[in-house]
Amino acid sequence: MPSLDQALRAALHNRHELLAELHQQGTDCYRLFHGSQEGAGGLTIDRYGPQLLVQSFHQSLSRDELLQLAEECQASLGTQLLLVYNDRSQGNSRIDRSDPVYQAEPAALEDLIGHEWGLNYRVRGRHAGQDPLLFLDLRNARGWLKAHSADKSVLNLFAYTCGVGLSAAAGGASEVVNLDFAEGNLAVGRENGQLNPQLQAMQFVQSDYFPAIRQLAGLPINARRGQKLPHYPRLEQRQFDLVLLDPPAWAKSAFGTVDLLRDYQSLLKPAILATAADGVLICCNNLAKVALADWREQVLRCAEKLGRPVRDWQVLAPAADFPSQDGQPPLKTLILQF
Repeated sequence: MPSLDQALRAALHNRHELLAELHQQGTDCYRLFHGSQEGAGGLTIDRYGPQLLVQSFHQSLSRDELLQLAEECQASLGTQLLLVYNDRSQGNSRIDRSDPVYQAEPAALEDLIGHEWGLNYRVRGRHAGQDPLLFLDLRNARGWLKAHSADKSVLNLFAYTCGVGLSAAAGGASEVVNLDFAEGNLAVGRENGQLNPQLQAMQFVQSDYFPAIRQLAGLPINARRGQKLPHYPRLEQRQFDLVLLDPPAWAKSAFGTVDLLRDYQSLLKPAILATAADGVLICCNNLAKVALADWREQVLRCAEKLGRPVRDWQVLAPAADFPSQDGQPPLKTLILQF
């Protein structure tokens, strides 16, 4: 197995043409090292604008290793970046905020701005959650939305920090609705909107997925046995021209359970019904153990049973900064044309 230094050099070399292309299109947020596929499982190195974010999930780096990696990345890019190291190798993948290996400069932990497809995004090296504020492997999907949203109504489900919604707004969407359970996520989405004042204002709905999407789809909302339904925002039944469904792997609430492995259909069915008759649904599954072919057939079969057969579909793979040795990346994205 090559040394970590050799593996990083190879990864940077392999990205040379891609990074030039990304810089030209106005993107400075991307993955520089995808350790699970490039020789160091559990290690990722990402650029977010002026920030270099190194994260270890299996084993802590030494200070010397960390600084060597950072120097190699900066030399390859020809620019100095603000280094942040999040050691997430301890229990439950939580960030070790005591920073025993490396104390980031205060400037590195301030609110910064990164760019993708020419848009401004809020980036933070540390925040209340665990994950970076922009999931880089979904960049191609955001680019697709930006190119295909003109005059369309767009529904962004499990919106997180609303990058998909922002891309749709930049593409000339007539309306963008971002839906997420966490107000903190939507607050960053609002910041992203404010960082791009030239765009039409987006809408934000804080709600559990199940009551929101079932109302939009015209389906009843059922309580769990013996439980009273908590409060939820009331929404009118309606359909959208473009819908994006990008759920987490697993989550549970009083209204239902998100389980991409065992019950993707309960998420997919109402999302299909909330998509216009000649609309497009982009759906994602980020479980590595789910095979694309099997999941695709499940999705197409679900649409057929609903009486909403898919007229055309395509697979949208992540960009080359997320390589996959077996051609089966964890993030799978289907674009369904009804």
